[in-house]
Amino acid sequence: MNLSIRQMRAFLHVAHIGNFTRAAEQAHMTQAGLSTLVREMERQLGCRLFDRTTRMVVLTAAGRRLLPVVERVVTDLDDVTAHLGIEGDEARQTLRVAATPLVSSHLLPQVFHRFRESHPTVSVKLFDADLRDVEAMVTAGEADMGLGFFFKAAPGLERTPVGRFHLMRVAPAETQQAPASTGSVPWASLRAAPLLGLPQSNPIQKVIDQHLATIGRADAQRPAFNFFGTLISMVEAGFGTAVMPTFALAACRRHRVRTDVLMKPKVGMDFYRITRRGTHETEAMQAFAATLVKALPALSR
Repeated sequence: MNLSIRQMRAFLHVAHIGNFTRAAEQAHMTQAGLSTLVREMERQLGCRLFDRTTRMVVLTAAGRRLLPVVERVVTDLDDVTAHLGIEGDEARQTLRVAATPLVSSHLLPQVFHRFRESHPTVSVKLFDADLRDVEAMVTAGEADMGLGFFFKAAPGLERTPVGRFHLMRVAPAETQQAPASTGSVPWASLRAAPLLGLPQSNPIQKVIDQHLATIGRADAQRPAFNFFGTLISMVEAGFGTAVMPTFALAACRRHRVRTDVLMKPKVGMDFYRITRRGTHETEAMQAFAATLVKALPALSR
């Protein structure tokens, strides 16, 4: 036996109204179609559900016994589907983004601001976590997307480059007011500068150290700080010069420091978006990705 929801709804319409013609009108279908559904249901159950006369239709004993069961099944199904619809709407209107701390603090606030202006009905939730936790949250479905550098290709994840940043020198401003624009200098300009950096274990610092080694400045003993904000403040206070990606430009411009893109060579770093492989992208995800791609170039110069 395999009763369909259409058959059960047809049964309920007839049982509640007691007339096939009016029941068909309420169900928005033809009387013949409604009668067919009821007959199929009776055939599958092996019993009559209605006694039919020229004037009225009444439930048989079997029909009366079946009625509360079908009412409960259809009501429960309607309740569940209604709640699922609400949850689906809420999910489509909520975007969960996981990102590494440096990206969360220095890059995403401006992107979120732009996205909120164009999509005010979408709620964006930000989770700042280290690289491994970002990947784990996306894999587990706890975040819709992850953002950061140095994501490696993984079987369960889609990795898409969405932007590119370059390494820059951040030095104390020569005047009371920092330059309005970012210039460019060669790596050789760092040969005599007192340097500050991130911890050696930081993947960004590892890239920086590879290039500092070519000018004889790979110094494991230099002062190190965990956050770019601390580095920038220490540079501003005159404690040294730092190297960092251009996504920190917005933070640098709030301090009296000079920024210059490092050249010869100009070192680029890809910025990635990761999503769980096979997951349907909501309209909110697509819109945020478009906003991100559009906003990143302006944030790196």
